[in-house]
Amino acid sequence: MRFITLNLNGIRSATTKGAFDWLNTQNADALGVQELKAQDDVVGAQFAQCGDLQGHFHYAEKKGYSGVGLYTRETPSDVRIGLGCDEFDAEGRWVEKRFDKPGRKLSLISCYFPSGSSGEDRQAAKYRFLDLMAPHLQALRQEREFILVADVNIAHKEADLKNWKGNLKNSGFLPEERAWMSRLLDPADGGLVDVYRTLHPDTTDECYTWWSNRGQAYAKNVGWRLDYQIATPALAATARHCAIYKDQKFSDHAPLVVDYDFQL
Repeated sequence: MRFITLNLNGIRSATTKGAFDWLNTQNADALGVQELKAQDDVVGAQFAQCGDLQGHFHYAEKKGYSGVGLYTRETPSDVRIGLGCDEFDAEGRWVEKRFDKPGRKLSLISCYFPSGSSGEDRQAAKYRFLDLMAPHLQALRQEREFILVADVNIAHKEADLKNWKGNLKNSGFLPEERAWMSRLLDPADGGLVDVYRTLHPDTTDECYTWWSNRGQAYAKNVGWRLDYQIATPALAATARHCAIYKDQKFSDHAPLVVDYDFQL
């Protein structure tokens, strides 16, 4: 199964830059997208499908803001929209498709974590989201296998961003955020797996998936690794190949592509 994740930074903008033309060539079985920045009048009318993949979406109530989508080739047994939290469900941050069969419970999820970079209020909201997400993922892990693709808006370790010394007090690399990621990925705690780091444990400059639009960040590769595929151990163990596609620039993020050795 090939699973691709991409923060579009606006589905209409990314489309004009060739994102869906490229995605249609990738023979993906699943595609998670974040930051739709559009509602159903646009997405449902123009982007309900990506090739032969069928999309399901969680829209933000605020126009031009947030929103996530999940496209799959196989028809799910169930679709879950939202987390059951009014604050964040109003922001369109979670879509989950379940592919349950006798003897197997499996979910694919597309999620968009809040950014705290715009000020203290949004950083506080980000911490509330992390407090919500940790037990939610723990409960999910107890009942089913899953792969979560997401713009997490956290660079976990020093190798995950270019200028780590200059960002120690900035949202996305704060000690509390990084500690949350460490707990999530601790086999004795959250028990989940960062698939990219499993396959590429030592990469630095080539691991980035996001670059600021300020200055010459992209040209100078002053980037951050903010986009993840996080899986339960059994599914993570089937990952065979992982790559970040940078030959074309569809948004301020790059697609993360993982090939897994299982079928839905």
